[in-house]
Amino acid sequence: MAEYSPMMMHYLKTKEEYKDAILFYRLGDFYEMFFDDAITASRELEITLTGRDCGTEERAPMCGVPFHAAESYISKLIEKGYKVAICEQLEDPKEAKGIVKRDVIRVVTPGTVIESNMLDEKKNNFIMSIYKEGIYFGLGVCDISTGEFLSTKIVGSNNFETLLDEISKYNPAELIINKMLFDCKEEIKEIKLKFNLFVSCQENDKFEINDKKKLLSNYSFVNDSSNKIESLDGFELETKAINGLLEYLNQTQKIKLEHINEIKIYSVTKYMLLNLNTRRNLELTEKMHDKSKKGTLLWVLDKTSTSMGGRLLRKWINEPLIDVIQIKKRLNAVEEIKENIIFRDDIIHLLKTIYDIERLVRKNCIWKL
Repeated sequence: MAEYSPMMMHYLKTKEEYKDAILFYRLGDFYEMFFDDAITASRELEITLTGRDCGTEERAPMCGVPFHAAESYISKLIEKGYKVAICEQLEDPKEAKGIVKRDVIRVVTPGTVIESNMLDEKKNNFIMSIYKEGIYFGLGVCDISTGEFLSTKIVGSNNFETLLDEISKYNPAELIINKMLFDCKEEIKEIKLKFNLFVSCQENDKFEINDKKKLLSNYSFVNDSSNKIESLDGFELETKAINGLLEYLNQTQKIKLEHINEIKIYSVTKYMLLNLNTRRNLELTEKMHDKSKKGTLLWVLDKTSTSMGGRLLRKWINEPLIDVIQIKKRLNAVEEIKENIIFRDDIIHLLKTIYDIERLVRKNCIWKL
């Protein structure tokens, strides 16, 4: 009985580790896909499905894309809700003895996109982890393109409804959940029905954390008022959600994300609670019928000069303040700039020369590595 060729055996071994992703396997100047991945990719990308000799009597279904144009094809697959594992050549084929060494260098998912052409410059691309324990929830939220990382817990009444409100507020592209939540079929069904997002399940041990002091030493933790948190005691649900998300990011990105260095733990009661239907009916950031920005409150207000300002304004609209002192501070700041025309014009002129520093920092951190 014929056996697979050495190259195909390595492909299948790699694919076994990334069953839930489409594997882009680098062969020379192309990323090739085989078997079910090839059938799926050829259909979704509208590219030709061919075959390749693989050591057996039947040829393996195959399709491929040029490596220099791979980003656009990956973007299309991500938009359709797929994960893509990029398996790269780790040595020069001319110097290799036997088959070229290859390994997955990154897994691109809807919530871990960092390519600028795949992102809305004035909108965060959040990934959210949810840790369910009994009737309570811990949440971790991150935008790896900017390094923003937040966490909270839901331990009051109507917890699942509050969870839906928090998901609605961030509108994440991807959810990472623990086994307990995954097994709650009715809750998962409602989440998928209400939101267009990719859901991945991780075992509970990925969320467990044995050394809080180590986590505290690796990241700076702050509270709602940006004051430093000295101890993580009392933040059990938050730290589990944080750890689950960090584990997933390390697993998919394959590098240390040095630009993620501060984690803010906030209270859901600090901001006005707006349920999903309220947000949609008010059309705060997107229209009900086509999800577009035009015609929304954000569209009317957004005169920002930078991408960072656009993302901050969206956040303020999604999180209305309820603290009178904080509201007055914000209004006073707006009034000061409004009344001082020369000062305002100078600020606008300076802001127009500023690049997207948050996302540039992420690029610099990766380049250094």
